[in-house]
Amino acid sequence: MILFSPQPPKSVCSESCPPGTRMARRKSEPVCCFDCIPCSEGKMSNETDSTECTSCPEDFWSNPQRDHCVPKSMEFLSYLEPLGISLTTASLSGALLCTIVIGVFTYHRTTPVVRANNSELSFLILLSLKLCFLCSLLFIGHPRLWTCQLRHAAFGISFVLCVSCILVKTMVVLAVFRATKPGGGSSLKWFGSMQQRGTVVFLTLIQAAICTTWLVSSSPTPHKNTEYHNDKIIVECVVGSTVGFGVLLGYIGLLAILSFLLAFLARNLPDNFNEAKFITFSMLVFCAVWIAFIPAYINSPGKYADAVEVFAILASSFGLLAALFGPKCYIILLKPEKNTKKAIMGRVKN
Repeated sequence: MILFSPQPPKSVCSESCPPGTRMARRKSEPVCCFDCIPCSEGKMSNETDSTECTSCPEDFWSNPQRDHCVPKSMEFLSYLEPLGISLTTASLSGALLCTIVIGVFTYHRTTPVVRANNSELSFLILLSLKLCFLCSLLFIGHPRLWTCQLRHAAFGISFVLCVSCILVKTMVVLAVFRATKPGGGSSLKWFGSMQQRGTVVFLTLIQAAICTTWLVSSSPTPHKNTEYHNDKIIVECVVGSTVGFGVLLGYIGLLAILSFLLAFLARNLPDNFNEAKFITFSMLVFCAVWIAFIPAYINSPGKYADAVEVFAILASSFGLLAALFGPKCYIILLKPEKNTKKAIMGRVKN
């Protein structure tokens, strides 16, 4: 007597393929013989004995088990990571330091050191440096349309305001010493208070016009970049027009080089409070930082490009602050005996 089992016969060739794999038949073997091939990266199968793997959507990636898709992680320069925390701390520290120097200059505004160095332009430089430190915060955090549009405009205008004040201050130093020579008195009429303010405003408005043209014609926008990593989305700001970005940086560089050349010419003028040497050094540091910035920025992917630009902004701002105001604060706070009219006149005479 033959007994029949109610269960169908079980294949002894291959077992079922679990989710995350696909069936691959073996050549020249029965249909029940197959291999279970794991799905490749970016693909998944969520059924048993699936014959093929399905590609995940653009913003998703397969999990390690390859049985379902998960959203890709977003990568950008975050306030919560160590690099973002360090840059944010440096930015806020620089802004606070500018505020302290402004307070020192305000409290000692009637002293010879402050008055002898064109206090109005000095306060403008400190204000613009504070804006430079703060605008670096726009490069940190999740890129938005408004941050992408504002970051370079704020950075460009702030630096032009600072460098144009330095340029005007250098021109005033040269005009003052030219006026001490016979027949040179007429040169000062071109560098009165109104002319100084007008020159700074005019040079800054040129940069504002460059930024406005750039934003209107080809505005920077946030972009999801999937080229560097398959399992990550790099959220970055594309500049829109490289020409606009180049003109913005080029204009800052032009003013910086002009300030450096004029300060270099005036570096040996015999004045106790001649700032030309400090301006020469500060512009040298400024130009060196931004020349090194260009190749580093081009070769840095994703969030590291933003980090390089923030570092360049902070390094050049700290350099200007230390070179231009460090010696003055040293005399005001630590050497008050040198901050007198008698000391100044004695040194000038010597």
